[in-house]
Amino acid sequence: MCAVDDLDATPDRLQDKGFEMVSTEVVRFEDAYRLCYVRGPEGILLGLAEELGGSD
Repeated sequence: MCAVDDLDATPDRLQDKGFEMVSTEVVRFEDAYRLCYVRGPEGILLGLAEELGGSD
């Protein structure tokens, strides 16, 4: 799992490098994270997580 700042833009940037979304769905884990999975050009599955809420 990798932390990202912008889960909406990151998969698009990774697609240019040969990654593809495993599912088009971005899921929400409680009120803490938005999550999705991508598969790299070598077939490795990678989770992307964007933390919700601001830091104090």
